[in-house]
Amino acid sequence: MHERLLMLACLTVLGLLIAVPCRAEGLLDGLLHLRDGRSRRTTSTAKLPDGRPDPNSNADNFRVKPGETHVLADLKGPGVITHMWMTFLGPEPQAWAKDGAANHQEMLLRMFWDDSTEPDVEAPVGDFFASQFGKRMSVNSLPVIVEGGASYNCFWQMPFREAARIEILNQSDKDIALLYYNVDWVQKETLDGDTPYFHAQYRQEYPCVGGRDYLIADIEGRGHYVGTVMGARTRSPEWFGEGDEKIYVDDDEEPSIWGTGTEDYFLCAWGLRQCSFPYFGVPYTNNPFVLGGETTAYRWHLADPIVFQKRLRVTIEHYGWISVDENKDHRRDSWNERQDDYASVAFWYQVGKPNRFAVCPPAAERKLPEIDLVWRGGDFTGDQFHGEGAAAPQSGSLWTEYPQALYRPPTTDNAWFEVPFEVKRREPRRLVLRLTTSYDFGIYDAYLDGVKLGGSLDLYTADTDVKEFPLLDFYPEEGKHTLKLACVGQNPLSKGCWLGFDSLRLRERRPRVEQYGWDKDKDWREEKTLY
Repeated sequence: MHERLLMLACLTVLGLLIAVPCRAEGLLDGLLHLRDGRSRRTTSTAKLPDGRPDPNSNADNFRVKPGETHVLADLKGPGVITHMWMTFLGPEPQAWAKDGAANHQEMLLRMFWDDSTEPDVEAPVGDFFASQFGKRMSVNSLPVIVEGGASYNCFWQMPFREAARIEILNQSDKDIALLYYNVDWVQKETLDGDTPYFHAQYRQEYPCVGGRDYLIADIEGRGHYVGTVMGARTRSPEWFGEGDEKIYVDDDEEPSIWGTGTEDYFLCAWGLRQCSFPYFGVPYTNNPFVLGGETTAYRWHLADPIVFQKRLRVTIEHYGWISVDENKDHRRDSWNERQDDYASVAFWYQVGKPNRFAVCPPAAERKLPEIDLVWRGGDFTGDQFHGEGAAAPQSGSLWTEYPQALYRPPTTDNAWFEVPFEVKRREPRRLVLRLTTSYDFGIYDAYLDGVKLGGSLDLYTADTDVKEFPLLDFYPEEGKHTLKLACVGQNPLSKGCWLGFDSLRLRERRPRVEQYGWDKDKDWREEKTLY
């Protein structure tokens, strides 16, 4: 018995000794082989007139004016770009950019290989680095890493034979401020004849077109598909991601690769929760189940590239759950064609010239369309809009578009804040409050025209944030209304009962809600509904 156990233990140890090098070899085997070529770098560092770095200057960044194109690298081949790093100021006003700066969604990244006149890589900087909707987010994956939403790293291997040019076009009305960058590459004597080129292409549909699947890529040639970044802004309540990926390889008339759901394609399960792993992740979601929720996900096909010899078409269905007032049969089920806003970047390698299946729209069209009627908190800081205490506009990185109203009551007694608003047309809308949460904020009840809506809103969080609080789906009557928040206490952990009121919003519902009209005659005061 003991001899068999000893033999089993020895075999187990031997197996581990064999398995560990095998696992390491998959990623690190290149370090065991000498390489040809010479490492080089092009950088934003200050230069002397002869092109050498200036040892007496720290002026190692650029300011790119609106409409200007800045060239990060202009290289002569053959060679392989192995790493790219960049950083720049965020869009919020600050000391180095008093009026704010360009958003990374407004910066168009383009790369050209050899004699290409059309970009081989074309995507907004944020989307290329899996950081969509103009939001800064952390990404921790193998080919793309964004540290703290600040440093943007790309490790895609990007070969070229004759030349390579990397540039950023500023499509904002503000400067790209403090643009720093390094581009690392290996200069080669030659490249193998069948070495494929790296490509990436951005697409969007705001909203997805009915009757057809959303197109991510439509590639002609020979190569392999290596990744997808996709973002969705929901235009209906409920879960958007029942749609399957459907991939057509070579001569497929029907997709030969067919998935089981959107979250499944992105290697998650039972929804898309925030995460960041080497091959897949969800860098950002503010709730994919609510109307107006935003979600960004990435999927890298590094260990499982999708191989094609002639062509490849990558699509995904835009199906999911919707609320009963959007369903023509007034029922809730999982299989409805939705009308959400999608944006994506496809990544692939191929030989030969790519077909141009999409063109990146200008920055103004890349911004998600406004779906809210908005009343801004900073416009309601007068004494007539609040109870005991002071209120003042507050600006900062959390409220880059406009200031919020910061209301500071000394106690919970007679602490209230209200916003009058007027409705011009009776139509289906969702009432949403965008409020700040923080360590010294209180608990408030919401009232519309004196009618209490939902439960109490606890605005305490250990860190300061801005969150949305949906309150009501209804047909607001034409005329004047008043939204009031009344303080009813404070969380035991909170140091105060303050209120940060970013905005009141009446959010657009899809046209079919009004077309079906299921709730048109409902009295919201008697029957309060939130889908």
